[in-house]
Amino acid sequence: MRIALRIALAASAALLTLGAAQAQEKVVKIGTEGAYPPFNNLTADGKLEGFDIDIAKALCDEMKVKCEFVAQDWDGIIPALQAGKFDAIVASMSITPERKEKVDFTDKYYNTPPGIIAPKDSDIKGVTKEDLAGKTIGVQASTTHFNYSTKTYTDSTIKPYPTAQEYQLDLENGRLDAANDDVVVLQQFLDSPEGACCKLIGTIKPVEEIHGPGAGIAVRKGDNDLREKLNAAIKAIRANGKYKEINDKYFKFDVYGGES
Repeated sequence: MRIALRIALAASAALLTLGAAQAQEKVVKIGTEGAYPPFNNLTADGKLEGFDIDIAKALCDEMKVKCEFVAQDWDGIIPALQAGKFDAIVASMSITPERKEKVDFTDKYYNTPPGIIAPKDSDIKGVTKEDLAGKTIGVQASTTHFNYSTKTYTDSTIKPYPTAQEYQLDLENGRLDAANDDVVVLQQFLDSPEGACCKLIGTIKPVEEIHGPGAGIAVRKGDNDLREKLNAAIKAIRANGKYKEINDKYFKFDVYGGES
């Protein structure tokens, strides 16, 4: 009887251990920048918030896994993914051929155009190479916007910054003639007290070879299981209204863009 009891207890312990292991497997670590509002931002009390964060939480809920978020500087975010610091990047990362050599991407989860802002008293009239000739343009480094600026505005001085907030501060203080970024990020700055200095000059037609088809979620090369689960979850929240609920919390238009 005691032997049977021991066997039963051992079996129960094994099941509990297996259950704990399975529960641990259901945690997905999400890397994000935390310095790109309204998409992702780290608050003063250390909390991550924004469109990317809410989308990631909705996707994890759809996949029935637990999300854990990790804040990571933009310049090191792909190496950190490759090193296993987290399982996926949800940080408004544009899908580009260069990045696809290092990571795999899901389908897009949003796609908004770039734009140019400048001080309100600026003489800049448009967003072409000629319009920006001789000007100093601020842009976040290691982004599609930086790549576009350096390739397009060859008669301008392109000044890279680690974060969007830093070029915004220099623009506010008169140390830049213009800035290039996602139009939603630019508009949020313009709507803030600090952004009262400036105006939107116009939007830029995206160049797919540079800007890609939109922002996607990056996973490690070959992690097809997670990528396909995320793709299915993106489609599900688009269909069940959760995407729209999150979209409408932050924006007055559908940031997903045209169907693809």
